[in-house]
Amino acid sequence: MNIGTVDLEICVDSVESAMAAARGGALRVELCSALEEGGITPSAGLIRAVRAAVPIDVFVMIRPRGGDFCYSDRDLAVMREDIRSARDLGANGVALGLLTAEGHVDVDRTRSLVDLARPMRVTFHRAFDFAADMDHALEAVIACGVERVLTSGGEADAMQGVSRIAQLRRQAGGRTRVMAGGGIRENNVRLLVEATGVRDVHTSLNSTLPDGARNGNSLASIGARSGEYERFLVSEDDVRGIHSVLATFSGESPN
Repeated sequence: MNIGTVDLEICVDSVESAMAAARGGALRVELCSALEEGGITPSAGLIRAVRAAVPIDVFVMIRPRGGDFCYSDRDLAVMREDIRSARDLGANGVALGLLTAEGHVDVDRTRSLVDLARPMRVTFHRAFDFAADMDHALEAVIACGVERVLTSGGEADAMQGVSRIAQLRRQAGGRTRVMAGGGIRENNVRLLVEATGVRDVHTSLNSTLPDGARNGNSLASIGARSGEYERFLVSEDDVRGIHSVLATFSGESPN
């Protein structure tokens, strides 16, 4: 299969991880916070620091809270302010996703946020995988004017959803790009791309690392994570490994 160039996007939640992604050959990063919640909007300070630290594209997650993707008017107002802030801070794009209570794409609100985000590019994130009907959801998302749709094919990971991702890519045609995401690693990315024909791959590649600090009160706990002194970090070598595989589709020399 003649795929051509396949773009690599890495999900990151820190300056260090963004720099590792850039050094490893990623085309862009999706910047978020609270990865244990599936990602929420990062702070202005983090956006500014990452934008200053990396030369590649920075897409900012626009998600005001964890939980479902059915947002109140107050949530929507927060999302609007976060989009304006991301644009002012030099982001190249945003990732967002809105559904109705019935599991359909919230077309009117999504379109209003896409319009607000311009000239930034927009990805409809994995809220898509929670849609009641993915075929109809894809048409709705395309009508909203997004550049990319991120999906695992509605499955736990992209490898389980390869046939659905391939079908969605064919359905989309040239109207939007379908980006595969979920559990993608160096050892499966070739098979995924060959099976689906996608030209965009999204992965976190996060390792959970123990921090150097020590919990002086072992009974204290903040948040749902089991280890208070653990953090996520992207490895440059892991990014480079996937980039090297993807480079073979275009004849590019791995970095």
